[in-house]
Amino acid sequence: EHTLTSDMDYHALISNMKNSSGGSLSAETVRVTIPEGYTVAQTIALLAEKKVNTVEALTEAAESYAFDYDFLNGAESGDISRLEGFLFPDTYDFYVGEKPSSALSKLMANFDLKMNEELLAAVNESGYSLREIITVASLIEEETDGTDQKRIASVIYNRIQNPSAETVGLLQIDAALIYGLEYGAGAQLTDADKEIDTPYNLYLRKGLPPTPISNPGMDAIKAALNPEDTGYYYYALGKDGLHHYSKTYSDHVAFLNSGEYAG
Repeated sequence: EHTLTSDMDYHALISNMKNSSGGSLSAETVRVTIPEGYTVAQTIALLAEKKVNTVEALTEAAESYAFDYDFLNGAESGDISRLEGFLFPDTYDFYVGEKPSSALSKLMANFDLKMNEELLAAVNESGYSLREIITVASLIEEETDGTDQKRIASVIYNRIQNPSAETVGLLQIDAALIYGLEYGAGAQLTDADKEIDTPYNLYLRKGLPPTPISNPGMDAIKAALNPEDTGYYYYALGKDGLHHYSKTYSDHVAFLNSGEYAG
């Protein structure tokens, strides 16, 4: 038996109708909610916890399975980061013991479905590739709770497109550095960490990281496609729980020393 819905595209239909896991597939199903901002590694761990399949099997599929999605073109196999950004956060029903490639394909099929003609047209008009837009969206997702995503987006684009003499095109986003160092979400960074050269160290490398750093939700994707028009280059979290924005480094430092900075 196969459970199909009218909003499934061809990828989802095929994936659902070819489920097989060498005899381990059962009729038991499990519903899993993937939170916005989860990485591929976190998503795999959650699926394994819910007994969709094992971490090892899901990781192997994420690394090397030949998924047939255009947005993966150019992504080198061998690392789970090739799927980063495209496992759309949502609620899904899986079989217990489902084929790993089928389970992961459900998330990518949903991403493919969500990126409708209107959004893809906006991507084309942006001057950035889809992967770059999703990368920006992932940075936005990790930098804010969602109340000021379009303003965070403006800072990212200002630094990339109109680098000041102070920022020189460096995004200096901690979440990307944490991702590259594999420290885990919420890790406290040191000045020494900022000197470790990884492809995701945006204190040392200009522009965007090589891949998204998480799987962003639709609000973050839309913010990446429709940023506010500001002159801001800096932001910092205040004790009031809000980001405070500055146009110059001197204004930014003044805020950091004002006593209002959350530290």
